[in-house]
Amino acid sequence: MAILPTKFTDFLHDIRPTKNQRDEMKSGHTLLRDRLNDYSPLSNILVADFLQGSYRRSTAIRPANGSRSDVDIVVVTNLHEDDYSPQTALELFEPFFEKHYDGKYRLQGRSYGVELSHVSLDIVFTSAPSEATRSVVKSESVRVIDQLEDLLDWRLVESWRPDYLRSTGTERLMLKAAQQAEWMTDALRIPDREAGAWEDTHPLEQIRWTHAQNAACNRHYVNVVKALKWWRRVQQPDPKHPKGYPLEHLVGAGCPTGVSSVAEGVVKSLEFVRDEFATDALLGRTPSLALHPCLANRGLPHSNVLARISGEDFKAFHGHVSGAASLARKAYDEEDPAKSTNVWKELFGNKFPDWNGATTHSESSRIALKTAAGFTPRTEPSTISRNGRFA
Repeated sequence: MAILPTKFTDFLHDIRPTKNQRDEMKSGHTLLRDRLNDYSPLSNILVADFLQGSYRRSTAIRPANGSRSDVDIVVVTNLHEDDYSPQTALELFEPFFEKHYDGKYRLQGRSYGVELSHVSLDIVFTSAPSEATRSVVKSESVRVIDQLEDLLDWRLVESWRPDYLRSTGTERLMLKAAQQAEWMTDALRIPDREAGAWEDTHPLEQIRWTHAQNAACNRHYVNVVKALKWWRRVQQPDPKHPKGYPLEHLVGAGCPTGVSSVAEGVVKSLEFVRDEFATDALLGRTPSLALHPCLANRGLPHSNVLARISGEDFKAFHGHVSGAASLARKAYDEEDPAKSTNVWKELFGNKFPDWNGATTHSESSRIALKTAAGFTPRTEPSTISRNGRFA
């Protein structure tokens, strides 16, 4: 097979959010979290806040032209479900958004959305967690805002500390963090106004599982997800669903541990989806959890990540996956690097570099190469926000 490391690293560099976009995401969510924690009318009900979603899991891709970058925030409260309906719980936060984001916010079914110039923030609020989970969400391992691919030794344990809180005196603490068993946390509960009920969600298990899977895949997993999210958006935008996290979950189910490259992960993930769900697609039905246990949401064993996808949409999606799997296998097995490049380009579109007969050594290639190997070099010093939170 042809080995094209710089082609993939340049491709991955060019589909990630740019530095300016990352800076805007950071400033947007940090300011909102600072404002929320400084808002005295809510001070007695706030427990902690943390980032979730593709931004936190390092699986976000560059937004389409004219679109905003997305950042998801979880705000943990001490509101008891017996005392607050989903509607009344969400209404408690409206004065905050009215004060700080007048004309820029909207109340959604389960959260508030805030539209900034270049960033969309989605803020979801939880009911009171158990005492054990309350301690977890206050920990540095949860509140840290670095993305997972930048946190090589991250663990969901009490002893773990981010770089900016480490010193010579914390070496023993970090050794303890490396040896501790990771927390097994409870699900959090979020309000669903339309259903009039509180429902389970488990962002911490999604984060923990993603970090573990990335390590087991030689730090290629999150890049496999980004590559296939890009394929889905630019090559096969219809049907609209599955995309986002359901697509990421399917990649997670199919990407085997020990993969040696992003290319191998792409091929095997696509082939898994093609083969695992062939009968469902043939029958035009939504894949069930009973037949496919791999569809259970992380931390929520009875929740099917594809439950809301229609059989018709899944059949169309599966057809696209089957075609993509054939292309990816052809590109992966091709010995001639020029021919292999052309097939990868057919799969991923114009962002995948042309074959030019030479290895490039641009700054973007150097950074992307390190990233594809599992390390994202820092390009700026770490800073701390005015309230002491890492930003």
